[in-house]
Amino acid sequence: MDKVVLLTGGSKGIGFATARKFAEKGCRVYEISRHEAANPGVSHLTGDVTDKSSVEAAVQTVVGREGRIDILVCNAGTVLSGAIEFTELENIRMLMDLNFYGMVNAVCAVLPYMRKAGAGRIVCLSSMAAPFPIPFQAYYSASKAAVVAFASALGNEVKKFGVSVCYVMPGDTKTEPVRHKFHAGDDVYGGMIGRSVAVMERDEANGMPPEKVGDVISNIALKSRVRPAYSIGLMSKLELFLKRVVTESFAHKIVGMMYVK
Repeated sequence: MDKVVLLTGGSKGIGFATARKFAEKGCRVYEISRHEAANPGVSHLTGDVTDKSSVEAAVQTVVGREGRIDILVCNAGTVLSGAIEFTELENIRMLMDLNFYGMVNAVCAVLPYMRKAGAGRIVCLSSMAAPFPIPFQAYYSASKAAVVAFASALGNEVKKFGVSVCYVMPGDTKTEPVRHKFHAGDDVYGGMIGRSVAVMERDEANGMPPEKVGDVISNIALKSRVRPAYSIGLMSKLELFLKRVVTESFAHKIVGMMYVK
């Protein structure tokens, strides 16, 4: 039986590539985003994950057409960079609304149907910024750490209903993300904000192709059984291994040397 997949934030980047890979593997794929981008084999649903009613309407549309949702991929997100003390609260809320509460809206809209079916798979997109919080990208790092905690707790809550949950942490990916850059206070920090953001953007420009990441995510989602956590990319796996064998202080120092210049 073809899997019915609903993916959030599928109009560009990792989401677009992941939706395409699901379609290539014979799934019936729906993506919800504010803007449509033609993607063969993928049905677009216009919606905003930060709007609970919008997400619920999209979920009802898919269930009405297909009778079920087998896989939910919570991918929608954005990036915010800037100094902690100079970032306005309204911008922090914007980030959390999309990266965290958007995921919550999607999960809560889909879960009743998965519980009723006694089966389902939920994949939440986190980041390597969760285990390695990035200076001048603290709020993004915190939002992705929240995804990890949420997915881990959710997995234990819903396993009795036949629903499995995992989170995925891609490394640097060449996606040209929508980055909300705030340079307020850069004079106070001696230009460190701008230099740090330049390092982040350079790493992303030299990162993995989104098609590779999308292929891995779709393969994970289609497994018969999943582990709670996955990293994507050789460097990511190496970084996580080293984090287990070195002290927290040493890992903290290395991240600082990479991004605080």
